[in-house]
Amino acid sequence: MPVIFKSFSEWKLYKKNQLSEKNIGYVPTMGNLHRGHLSLCAASQKQNDVTVVSIYVNPTQFNDGSDFDCYPRTLKADIELLKQQQVDYLILPEQEEVYADQFSYQVSENQIATELEGAFRPGHFTGMLTVVIKLLLGVGAGRAYFGEKDYQQYLLIKGMVKSFFIECEIIACPIIREASLLPFSSRNSRLSPNDRQTADAVAKIFNQPHTRLEDIRIKLLSLGVEIDYLEERYNRRLMAVKVGTIRLLDNYAIN
Repeated sequence: MPVIFKSFSEWKLYKKNQLSEKNIGYVPTMGNLHRGHLSLCAASQKQNDVTVVSIYVNPTQFNDGSDFDCYPRTLKADIELLKQQQVDYLILPEQEEVYADQFSYQVSENQIATELEGAFRPGHFTGMLTVVIKLLLGVGAGRAYFGEKDYQQYLLIKGMVKSFFIECEIIACPIIREASLLPFSSRNSRLSPNDRQTADAVAKIFNQPHTRLEDIRIKLLSLGVEIDYLEERYNRRLMAVKVGTIRLLDNYAIN
């Protein structure tokens, strides 16, 4: 069972007194944990003495308030998964602590954050970067682990940490996929049975690195999905589609 902290101040005091000689790995999450999150924990456990996970559903990175309200909160199940994974510590910060500034201060980026996801979700990356810098400084770990599924997010966080001289190594971990090649995602649980079949088909079509983008586009459109983008940037092939009301992301490296 992970030791649970309800605030960064409580965690920092414990860390100072008990973990000053330990290498700490950190996995920030919004909960509704799945195998993708657990793979990040496993990566941290291999490289560090102790691993800490945080669960905080960040309101500032949702463009639609209803998306924030609908985000699955599954704390009891999450704690059980972390117990099975033998994660050492869990931090559950409150909004009053995370945003004690009443949302007055923000971190933004004006290049990568305006492309692809940034173009379709204005303000999302500002909200994400703002909370991540707070989390990284609040936890004070030497390494933090992020999945490659949200690849722009990873690039932005890595750039932010470098730009602000934050002493935390940002480590990207491979996408964990279901048998259908669909990446594990908290959003998958919100797909209807029919939409789930479509999402599986989307994943199989997209994950064909030797197929031309235009041919992939034609096949995706034949499924009746809405394509937000299907592009090659950052030496990767990236996609965002809407299957029903659920927006799904995927990407993979290209030569």
